[in-house]
Amino acid sequence: MELLEEHRCFEGRQQRWRHDSTTLNCTMTFSIFLPPTADNVKPPVLYWLSGLTCNDENFTTKAGAQRVAAELGIALVMPDTSPRGDDVADDAGYDLGKGAGFYLNATQEPWASHYRMYDYIREELPTLIKAQFAVSDRAAISGHSMGGHGALILALKNPGTFTSVSAFAPIVNPTQVPWGQKAFSNYLGNDESTWQEWDSCALMQASQSQDAIPTLIDQGDADQFLANQLQPAVLAEVARQKSWPLTLRIQEGHDHSYYFIASWIEDHLRFHAEHLFAK
Repeated sequence: MELLEEHRCFEGRQQRWRHDSTTLNCTMTFSIFLPPTADNVKPPVLYWLSGLTCNDENFTTKAGAQRVAAELGIALVMPDTSPRGDDVADDAGYDLGKGAGFYLNATQEPWASHYRMYDYIREELPTLIKAQFAVSDRAAISGHSMGGHGALILALKNPGTFTSVSAFAPIVNPTQVPWGQKAFSNYLGNDESTWQEWDSCALMQASQSQDAIPTLIDQGDADQFLANQLQPAVLAEVARQKSWPLTLRIQEGHDHSYYFIASWIEDHLRFHAEHLFAK
């Protein structure tokens, strides 16, 4: 690993690292905030997954999460949103290719050799974080838009891995909306039956009651993508049917931007802290 930058921040350390990913077959970067802790105290980790066109720096520089994370003693890990490099397949559209990995494992060429963000977030990155940093095994996950989709499917597909999950304006039903349909048809092919394992609504519908974890979703009612791409009420209805502990909050006047995330990130961090530090 190579340390790219480090900054003192609320008595903790904000760092950016580069490493070679065997899962993605390319060089990747991630950002990490390490809170101030007493000797021998290992902080739990909140993984943050960003949305379309983003990388590891968007949340780091725009959300203002470090102050509360430092107070609570939570480490923040911000991976990139897709594989990177000259050899990695790309597309002219903002919603496919680099910056648009959708946190799944692609099966179709030219994507399959690099676009395995699900395995990277589930296995390689957490293993690396635990090996290189003094953090605990307890983890939660959150994200925005495409990253909210990623956080939800990671939590739903891996019971027992995360204490809690939250999302801002997530794509909850990607098999039924344009962003998801474009990504899935390219990354996974045209057999729509294979898409279901990457759809939060389908995964929650198939979940077992013992797998449920506390879930918080915030959605702005002035979000330009709400009706066409996001539709969080669809997941909320599945949660009601399954008695899944999901809280959906509609925030008046908020849009899809990082101003929305910055307004409510403290609530999400305190929500996760309740479960990360639960006995």
